[in-house]
Amino acid sequence: MKRHQHRPETEAVRGAADLSKKNGPVSTPIYQTSTFEVTDNEQQLRATSTDMFYTRYGNPTHTVVEAAIAELEGTDQARLFASGMNAITTSILALLKSGDHIVAQRDIYGGSTKFFSQWLPKLGIETTFVDTTEYQQHARAIRPNTRLLYLESPTNPTLRVVDLRHLGGLAKKHNLIAFIDSTFGTPINQRPADLGIDLIMHSGTKYFSGHADLICGIVAGRRDLIQKIHETRTTLGGVMDPHAAWLLLRGMKTLAVRMQRHNENALRIARFLAEHPKVRRVHYPFLEDHPQRALAMEQMHGGGGVLSFEIDGSGEDARRLAEALRLFILAPSLGGVDSLVCIPVLTSHAMISTEHRKSMGVTDQMIRLSVGIENADDLIADLEQAFAAVGSAAQHAQVR
Repeated sequence: MKRHQHRPETEAVRGAADLSKKNGPVSTPIYQTSTFEVTDNEQQLRATSTDMFYTRYGNPTHTVVEAAIAELEGTDQARLFASGMNAITTSILALLKSGDHIVAQRDIYGGSTKFFSQWLPKLGIETTFVDTTEYQQHARAIRPNTRLLYLESPTNPTLRVVDLRHLGGLAKKHNLIAFIDSTFGTPINQRPADLGIDLIMHSGTKYFSGHADLICGIVAGRRDLIQKIHETRTTLGGVMDPHAAWLLLRGMKTLAVRMQRHNENALRIARFLAEHPKVRRVHYPFLEDHPQRALAMEQMHGGGGVLSFEIDGSGEDARRLAEALRLFILAPSLGGVDSLVCIPVLTSHAMISTEHRKSMGVTDQMIRLSVGIENADDLIADLEQAFAAVGSAAQHAQVR
């Protein structure tokens, strides 16, 4: 964990800036180049380990963004990737080998589940999935060959909250790498490195970007681990385009103010849905009846912009409700300024088995909302009209 010099709102805007007075561009330049010229071969050899050799190895635009992310997370270093899944897969392949073992919580993104359960076994790496908030299961699952503890908090799409300090301590006790997908949390709402987590991953596509206009993965953490990941990224080639990296940096400057609105809007909508007669259950960390609300309020500064709820009806009813929304755009992903709606069994968790989804509590009746920064009253009105439209259609069908 690195000491923070400024508060998160300031770090998000100025975290990578040289604060000394100078004459230069206020906006970071885009080094939109694949390669860099040198004067002689000796300089070429020296440049190989720098960010001015070949963009697959590094790029000055990347360096600025990675420094800003490390500052914001309070870590030694950070690296950018072509996507969130590329960040996960590259990191795991960098740190583990055949014969190693992972303990992973059951409630994680569907793509991660598929990678752990279907792809890693081909490489001789086994994963044991444990109940997300049953910490004794995490401890009992650790073997002599366990190398990594994989976490996600809040979870997608059930919004469970994991005790990061406890599991960070467990990992340290057993000399494991504690790795978290913190996409839903963001460094504005939670700082996993401050709680003992070694590596923090984000799908930068989501809140870091904030505008649904790029694909990106991020890993931040300890210097020794990031260096291994960097070497593997260089070999596998999952680097980010410099222009997209510049867009990411621009999005990060408004991360704190966007998260404030996301937090406020999502909590208001969660409370509205909790009182609705057609809603069976709402999942949101700061909602009063959330089972880990006390923990969430202890280790998070806000509940985030994602919530899920289960309607009192069938899977088909859930689909009709999602399609009846007008302000909420029917699309996968999350974390942007626009509000989105999706059905997890058809999108984020479609690639895993029905049995695994059931064990996670992901039902056909579940709807996930990524609450944007629009006016909350308008978003609630949109939900009201969608519930009314679906109810009217159902009544009409019964009359016929």
